[in-house]
Amino acid sequence: MSLDSMTNSVDEAVSGFFEPIAEWLGEVVFYAVPVGGTDLPLIVAWLVVAGLVFTGWFGLVQLRKFRLAVDVVRGKYDEKGSAGEVNHFQALTAAVSGTVGLGNIAGVAVAVSIGGPGATFWMILCGLLAMATKFVEVTLGVKYREVHADGTVSGGPMHYLPKGLTERFGKSGKTLGKVLAVLASFMILFFGLFGGNLFQVNQSYAQLVSVTGGEDGALASSAGALFFGILIAALVGIVLLGGIRSIANVTSKLVPAMAGIYIVACLTVILVNVTAVPDALVSIVEGAFAPEGVAGGVLGALIIGFKRAAFSNEAGLGSAPIAHSAVKTKHPASEGLVALLEPFIDTVVICTMTALTIVVANPASWADAREGKEIGGVTITSDAFETVLPWFPYVLTVAVLLFAISTVLTWGYYGLKAWTYLFGRSRTSELTYKVVYTVFAVAGSLLTLQTLIDLADAVLFMLAVINIIGLYLLAPVVKRELNSFLEFVRARKAGQADEDEDQEPVKTTV
Repeated sequence: MSLDSMTNSVDEAVSGFFEPIAEWLGEVVFYAVPVGGTDLPLIVAWLVVAGLVFTGWFGLVQLRKFRLAVDVVRGKYDEKGSAGEVNHFQALTAAVSGTVGLGNIAGVAVAVSIGGPGATFWMILCGLLAMATKFVEVTLGVKYREVHADGTVSGGPMHYLPKGLTERFGKSGKTLGKVLAVLASFMILFFGLFGGNLFQVNQSYAQLVSVTGGEDGALASSAGALFFGILIAALVGIVLLGGIRSIANVTSKLVPAMAGIYIVACLTVILVNVTAVPDALVSIVEGAFAPEGVAGGVLGALIIGFKRAAFSNEAGLGSAPIAHSAVKTKHPASEGLVALLEPFIDTVVICTMTALTIVVANPASWADAREGKEIGGVTITSDAFETVLPWFPYVLTVAVLLFAISTVLTWGYYGLKAWTYLFGRSRTSELTYKVVYTVFAVAGSLLTLQTLIDLADAVLFMLAVINIIGLYLLAPVVKRELNSFLEFVRARKAGQADEDEDQEPVKTTV
């Protein structure tokens, strides 16, 4: 039996078994209600409402404390002797690498195809709201993290839900927290293997094949797919062995590089079409409030924009606190502020750049997609780049590969923390997980397993339900931590001012 026929058989067998489960769970998790001529998934409403509530609860913290967040990332308020494994910048890049991925490229293209240019406006608004949710969950992640004897750190919803609920509600909270922690660990682990690993490898391989001759190219064969999978698995395995320090060292270089390459590529397309930019901006604003040809009108554009943003930045899902929890700090809210930059980078900057590039380039495939033809999101974005220079899709391919690898690395760490919570932190347990994870990376280049990927999406967003309930219950804790950190900042500033006053003025002679 050839490798092709073998993988096809596995795909069919897995799909046949899991398809009914995936369809049922997808219908439950992504249940939609008709609103103004279009469908609103309740999970999206759940995430957006959380952003609105926390934005109000913390008094527009994402806007008022944006500059402070940047100062914290720069290390202005670092303290010697803080527990943790990585600095604020490394924790941020590790978390961003888990959210910035193919959704920023393909998903945005689909959003502006279905919802029109106006979806971009609502996508930006949702990204701004998500900053508050991210602040809350990451503050809790650092507050209730577990620092092990060897100096390594474990955090995330599997830690802050049981500890926080026990602290606030006693025995009843302890029982509920433990149940939720196990569920959260399973959900994160399942998505990590299929959504954060297998899907990313599969899609990056598909993009690489498309720019190297397509089905007739050298990489299109089973041998080419296997080589690509083994190469990615080897790279990921080597980095995973080093833990979060190794991942952070890689992502602190990889994330700025990949974001820089992608943004420069987008800006090149935009500058070449600079005369079309004013009309594009007008179409985005007008399309947000008076869209044409969009199901559901304004609500249709709003829902599509919110959906893309919510699915992209993962605020409220409980995944990012795992990476942020490893930060070196004595003040949990300091990293919460750093984390609010994450949706800004992911959604407000990168997703918007993708949308604007497509709108100003206006490739034929985008027009076809808006008329109802089924065209892949990556194809639309790639065609937008190709309107400038024929070789620009290769730049996109590099960006896709970097996005995919960084996502696989970060989700490998997330999955590891979920695995060790469920099965213990022994060396054998951790090694077993790392072997399993790298095997899944190889499988990603050979198998589509779309049914399991759909199931993984549903499982991860199901986590958002229990996670956000926990965030609501523990929000007063976050308020105290924020006030504590702000007092520290005021004291630090006062101390620096006193030092400046104590310094004698330098005398000069003329």
